[in-house]
Amino acid sequence: MVGVQNVNWVALGVFVGLFGFISWLGFAAARWRKGDLDQLHEWGLGGRRFGTLITWFLVGGDVYTAYTFIAVPALAFGQGAVAFFAVPYTIMIYPLLFLAFRRLWHVCHKHDYITAADFVRGRFGNRWLALAVTVTGIVATMPYIALQLVGIQVVVGALGISGTGLSADLPLLIAFVVLAAFTYSSGLRAPASIAVVKDILIYITALTAIIVIPMQLGGFGKIFAAVPAQKLLLAIPGPNTTGSYSGYATLALGSAMALFLYPHSLTGILSASSGHAIRRNAALLPGYSIMLGLLALFGFFVIAAGVDKLPEYAAGFKQFGNNFAVPALILHSFPAWFVGIAFAAIGIGALVPAAIMSIAAANLYTRNIHREFINKSPTDKQESHIAKVVSLIVKAGALVFILFVPTQYAIQLQLLGGIWIIQTLPAVMLGAYTRWFNAWALLAGWAVGTLVGTAMAIATKLTPTFPLAVGGHTFPGYTAVYTVILNLAVVILLTPVFNAMGTRQAPADETIASDYHA
Repeated sequence: MVGVQNVNWVALGVFVGLFGFISWLGFAAARWRKGDLDQLHEWGLGGRRFGTLITWFLVGGDVYTAYTFIAVPALAFGQGAVAFFAVPYTIMIYPLLFLAFRRLWHVCHKHDYITAADFVRGRFGNRWLALAVTVTGIVATMPYIALQLVGIQVVVGALGISGTGLSADLPLLIAFVVLAAFTYSSGLRAPASIAVVKDILIYITALTAIIVIPMQLGGFGKIFAAVPAQKLLLAIPGPNTTGSYSGYATLALGSAMALFLYPHSLTGILSASSGHAIRRNAALLPGYSIMLGLLALFGFFVIAAGVDKLPEYAAGFKQFGNNFAVPALILHSFPAWFVGIAFAAIGIGALVPAAIMSIAAANLYTRNIHREFINKSPTDKQESHIAKVVSLIVKAGALVFILFVPTQYAIQLQLLGGIWIIQTLPAVMLGAYTRWFNAWALLAGWAVGTLVGTAMAIATKLTPTFPLAVGGHTFPGYTAVYTVILNLAVVILLTPVFNAMGTRQAPADETIASDYHA
């Protein structure tokens, strides 16, 4: 039964109105820059026709998800300064975008590659290595989609809609149906158009809050004075250990290396109209990092405002934990109409990446599993239809996961996803520069990195850092960084061994040096 006795009707009205507008926009997007949506590159990559501005909104809306806006301030509220790793991490990814992924765009555009696995298949000529990249991408994406739905759950609960049983999940089910419908009908054009509205709303919310809330609380001096000292700085390492310092640094570095390897990030990049659009976005996207830094400060605002101690928000914190920190702060600080705008920004911020993620997973399955192993010669219409159906299945799987599995498992699987996806770095990112690596060595490195990374994560109870002990010293660090180094070591050692054994891959590289440049 759904409870509505405590509903904030004004905020709900604004929320529903904006949600209805972007739903209409998602369906209308099918006619925007109209193309034949029975072709996979039109449905799954928007026809590769998005210029600098749309790519900026699309990639930004893809990378800075609803869960980011909920989780980063929640981490700052709960654990303090460590949450700010997200700011240097999002700064470090853009040189990688400028250097490596611009090269990937050129070669993928030249050869009509739609996925990272397409590129790996063409570059190294090994279907099993491409399959490993495909499966890793799909598995790493699924919990990511589920976490976007968590963002919708939190804001719906904050609006006062509560209850028990499946009826209480009705708003989430409605959001899923809308998401599934406009993704099926419009493909990547839908999240691209919606991303513009989403980002405008997020910037309005962030800039307004960063001005208004400090004024209400007496200024930044009083805010930082209210934050416990242990949360303002990283803990000082003890003897024979680098403590939180190495953990912070490797978490930022590993997250940066992994982010654009996710299928949804690469889908946004490959939809750009030119390599110049990628280069310009590498220069412009740090604007989102500034916004993320402002949003992280919200965690300290929550501490200073003391909203976690107010009885009217106790139920929300009990149900959603620290993830309720930002909604509680917004409810406490703003009138109902602005609450509706802010919550709509978070809710729409869930739909954009969820749509792109489902499209990216569908592209991977269609091109690199179905076409490679089931039907090698589908028509354009058959290929597009398969992708559309798979996008629905992927979203349905994420919805079932979030409805029937505790949220903590989605969070833990997403942490594992980062460890898994970074194992594709040698084949995808380094593959854009060299084909010296043997394909079977790359596959062995991927397997070792994935298995060891999973074991390390389980040993630390699915926390992101692993205490690596070397010569009496302990170096806590992000498991993904340690395992991708191991992965690379295996690849470098085994490449000459496999080449000497006569296992050099065939057929030859489909690409040539000039394919990687304008």
